[in-house]
Amino acid sequence: MRDPKKPTSGRDGDGGSNGSAPGVSRDGTSGGYNAGMAVFSYIIGGIIVWSLIGWGLDYVWGTRWIVLAGALLGAVGGFYLSHMHGLTSSRQNAGERHASSGPSQDGDTNAK
Repeated sequence: MRDPKKPTSGRDGDGGSNGSAPGVSRDGTSGGYNAGMAVFSYIIGGIIVWSLIGWGLDYVWGTRWIVLAGALLGAVGGFYLSHMHGLTSSRQNAGERHASSGPSQDGDTNAK
């Protein structure tokens, strides 16, 4: 039995990921290439699975449009899953300060 207080280590001894989603590192930031591949696999996997379901329903019901609806549903569902796993968030660089978006804090909105 694994000790829950002891951190697990990956093959390289770097601690592995936190198990929340593929492509997300321990500190919660996305891992660039790995996150991109995870998003790609969610979207392509969704398209394939739901297209096959639509193809089967088209065959059973004698229609020709459900496969396209299934492909669209799979793409939207794959993007939704990757967004919920935090893989599509905006990129943040450590140590850099970015200009805030929104009105200025002093209340002077038309300052020059």
